[in-house]
Amino acid sequence: MDESSSSPNVNRRMCPSRLVLEHITSRWGVLVLAALLERSYRFSELRREIDGVSEKMLAQTLQTLERDGFVHRDAKPVIPPRVDYSLTDLGREAAEQVWRLARWTERQVDTVLTAREAYDEGRAPAPQAGTRAGARTIHQ
Repeated sequence: MDESSSSPNVNRRMCPSRLVLEHITSRWGVLVLAALLERSYRFSELRREIDGVSEKMLAQTLQTLERDGFVHRDAKPVIPPRVDYSLTDLGREAAEQVWRLARWTERQVDTVLTAREAYDEGRAPAPQAGTRAGARTIHQ
C-alpha cells in the first residue's frame, strides 16, 4: 500500500507488494516455485533439481516463500527427520504466473542474445514483428 491510498500499488516505494514481487521473481524464487509446480520435494531433492543453488540460498528462499504463504513445509516426526516442501494454493497461482514468464524467456533467449550482440557491436537490432519501426524517431 502507498502513503496516499489504501490500495496496493507496486510502483510506490513503501508498498508491501514490492517485497512480495521481489520474493517470487528472484532468481531462486522463480526456480523453486517452478520446481514445486511438478510435485513436492525434500530439501536435498530440490537442491539437486535446481542446479547451482547453494544450501544457504535454498534454505533462505524456502523460508521466505513459506513466510509469505507460498510454500508449505511439512516436517514429519521420524528418524531421520523428513521435511517435504509443496506449494500452497497461493503458491501454485504465483508459480503458474512466473513459470509462464520463465518459459517465455527460454523461447526468446536467442532473440535476446542476437539483440545483445547487435548492441555490443554498435548495430541497431532489427525491429521485431508487432513493433513500429519508426517509433523512436529523433527530431533535429
